[in-house]
Amino acid sequence: MNKISILDCTLRDGGYINNWHFKRNAIQRIVDYLEEAHIDIIECGFLQECSYNENVALFSDVNQIKPFITPKRPNTMYVAMLALGDIEPEKIAPYDGESIDGIRITFHKHEWNACKEVVQDLCAKGYKVFVQPVGTIAYSDLELIRLVQEVNTLSPFAFYIVDTLGTMYQKDLLHLFNLIDNNLSPDIQIGFHSHNNLQLSFANAQELLRMKTRRNIIIDSSVFGMGRGAGNLATELVTQYINDNLEYRFQVTPLLSIVDQFLGSIYNKTPWGYSAPYYLAAVGGCHPNYATYLMNKQTLNVEEISKILNQIPNEERSLYNENLIERLYLEYQRYQIDDSEAYKRIAKIIEGRNILLVAPGQSIITYKESIQEYIQTNNPLIISVNFVTDLYPQDLVFISNKKRSVQLLDSISGYKNMIVTSNLYSQMPKDCLFVNYSNLIGEGREADNAGAMLISLLYKVGIKSVTLAGFDGFNTHNYENYYSEDMNSVIDRQALLEKNEGIRRQLLHLSKKVSIKFLTPSLYDLTCD
Repeated sequence: MNKISILDCTLRDGGYINNWHFKRNAIQRIVDYLEEAHIDIIECGFLQECSYNENVALFSDVNQIKPFITPKRPNTMYVAMLALGDIEPEKIAPYDGESIDGIRITFHKHEWNACKEVVQDLCAKGYKVFVQPVGTIAYSDLELIRLVQEVNTLSPFAFYIVDTLGTMYQKDLLHLFNLIDNNLSPDIQIGFHSHNNLQLSFANAQELLRMKTRRNIIIDSSVFGMGRGAGNLATELVTQYINDNLEYRFQVTPLLSIVDQFLGSIYNKTPWGYSAPYYLAAVGGCHPNYATYLMNKQTLNVEEISKILNQIPNEERSLYNENLIERLYLEYQRYQIDDSEAYKRIAKIIEGRNILLVAPGQSIITYKESIQEYIQTNNPLIISVNFVTDLYPQDLVFISNKKRSVQLLDSISGYKNMIVTSNLYSQMPKDCLFVNYSNLIGEGREADNAGAMLISLLYKVGIKSVTLAGFDGFNTHNYENYYSEDMNSVIDRQALLEKNEGIRRQLLHLSKKVSIKFLTPSLYDLTCD
């Protein structure tokens, strides 16, 4: 009879959600609760070259893990993960029985020769070593058999099937398992690490639990399925299934305490789980970060995300290439037109006027009196950016966002003067003032930020100064970043920070050409340096 082990990777794989910033007490209590739940293998975090912070589940020395697992619970194994190249193996102290017992090493196909040496070194140091090839399904049968044969010569503790892209169906998993099971040395365990893009993690885990094999099996999971993108197999689900269908081994209540005390608040800020874009990434065999990048743009609907994902070359699908997806995104948005007449009309409309640009930040409500006073005193020409509102009169509406344009079609029907970028040419009324999208974008992150694009357009027609209201920036604490709840959407904290910095850089560059004054508080305020 084979033994089934559950490996919980909440502190490691779940850490992608919050950049591993769990706080010291939470790391300790999560380990304690996993022990109380009788989880077989507890993954404490990543081993990598970093400045150690006890509040973060990243470790540059195995001795830094000791305080969190002392005293060690009998019959529990403690491990950490090493992504090949993140830390030199000579910096990892030999196993002493007091820190972690095992090290999971993950690598890409082209890195195997370098990985072999690290596996040998870690085995020699006394660790139980887990060999985990990224994207196992991408190996041909012959490649996988050859890899397994070489793994046999190293005698690691476990060899893994890693469903990196979350694309495996039952037939795929069983095919890989049987291929490995028939060629792997009998004393090496087989592990399975899944991602839940197609909502199959739990179903596939059940298939493994029903397997008739003498080989010991390890199944990875995380509490509440915590993990980037669509997340992972939920530890509480698989342990309850084992209790009900195989043998009563686990205490599930401590796992729910982890959710209640630590993960619920993280989920509320940065949720993970099934979504249409992650589904599209999975069925297209793409790295989920491609979908995340396009979702975080907040400019595309699902159909458009699908079209861009389909343009990713096959050789680039399994490894995330941000430069590639950014280029494909910008190319998708381009649509060249003759916009000379539009520029003439815009120049005539704004000639001799002060310009007030209004964006949909919360400050257009909280500073309504100040804005109205400014309007009464200066009589500016008011241009709203990717939205319309009844709070203030608008002389022009600037629209560059495909997702927003669909939402705005009804509310903008009464506006005569709409400036629209050419990427929206096919879906907007033909009496709009269409301007070429590609001539307005900047460089780097947030190159197509609507506010920056509009300022660039105004510069082209001779405007030397603009006043901004509602350009608040993205608050990473309450995630309510717009004056209307309907406009709020969920983006992870790191993505928001990067958006803030990217937009600020765009405005900083433009400020060398156009004087930019903020009427309401803004994280982009260039005078705050």
